[in-house]
Amino acid sequence: MDLFNSAFGKNITFVHPAYFIISGFIGLPNMKYYYVFLFFVYFISVLGNTAVMAVIYLDHNLRTPKYVAVFNLAFVDLLGSCALVPKVLDIFLFNHYHVPYNDCLTFLFFCYTCLSMQALNLVALCYDRLMAIMFPLHYHVKVTHKIMFSLIASFWLFVITAVLVAVGLLTRLSFCKSVVINSYFCDHGQLYKLACNNNFPNSIIGSLLPVLLLWLPFLFIMSCYICIGCVLAKVATAQERAKAFKTCTAHLSLVVIYFLPIIITFTMSARIHPNARIINLSLASLFPPMLNPIIYVLQTQEIKLSLKKILKIRRQSRIMGK
Repeated sequence: MDLFNSAFGKNITFVHPAYFIISGFIGLPNMKYYYVFLFFVYFISVLGNTAVMAVIYLDHNLRTPKYVAVFNLAFVDLLGSCALVPKVLDIFLFNHYHVPYNDCLTFLFFCYTCLSMQALNLVALCYDRLMAIMFPLHYHVKVTHKIMFSLIASFWLFVITAVLVAVGLLTRLSFCKSVVINSYFCDHGQLYKLACNNNFPNSIIGSLLPVLLLWLPFLFIMSCYICIGCVLAKVATAQERAKAFKTCTAHLSLVVIYFLPIIITFTMSARIHPNARIINLSLASLFPPMLNPIIYVLQTQEIKLSLKKILKIRRQSRIMGK
C-alpha cells in the first residue's frame, strides 16, 4: 500500500501548479517557417477529412461497414488536428507558453485519445481487409454494420477509459519543482517525471499504454497481413493475386505512414537529439491526418467514383439553375 500511497492515499494534499510551461520549440532556429508549414498541414487535414466524411455521408453506396471505419478515421483525424495544431500555434507563435493546469490535462486527454484511436481505427480496417480476402464468400456475414459499430464503439470506450485513468493519476501528483514540459504539447511522459512525490503508478501506465495502444495494434496488423500473404500465395494466377492485394494498398499506406515514424522515433530516442525527437514526433502526429484522406481519394476506386458523381450532380444542378 505504501507503494501506491501517493496515487491513491487519503487525506493527502497535492501541490498543483497554476500552469505548466511548454518549451518544446523555444530556441529552435527558423521556427516561424515551421509554424506556417503546420498551418498548411492543418488546413489540408481539415479540408481533406471533411471532404471524405461529406462524400461518405452523401453517397448511400458508401454506407457499408468498411466506410463506417473510414468515416470514423476521418472524424478522429479531424478532431485530432483541431485539438493539436491550433493550440500548438497559439502556444509558440503567439508566445502563450504558460498553459493552465486544467487546460494542460484537457489538451493531453484529447491528443492521446485521437492518436490512440488512429491506431485502433487501422485495426478495424485491417479486420475488414482480412475478412474480405480470407473469407470472400462469407464477408457480408462476418463484416456487418453491427459488428463494425460494436468494434469501433469498444475501441472508443477502451481508449477514453485508458486515457482518463492516465489523466486521473496525474491529478494525484505534486509538482513542487520544475513546471517546464520539454515537448510541443502536454506530454504524459514529460509531465509525470516532473512530480516530486511517488510517480510509480504513472510510470506503469506510461509503459503500459504504448504497448496496448501502439505495439499490440501494430503486431495484430502485421499478423493479419502475414495471413493475407499466405492466402494470396495459394491464389492460382498472379493477376488475381495482384487484384486482391490492390484492395489492401490504401490501408497498408496508412499503416506505414502512422506506425513507421513513431516506431523509429521511439526505438532511436536515446540516439537522437531531444529537439530532433520533438520535431519528429510532431510530424508523426500531424502527417497521418493530412495524408489519410488524400490516400483514400487517390487509391480507393469507390470514393473516386463517388466524388466524380457528386461533382457531376452539382454541376448539372448549377446548369439547370441558370
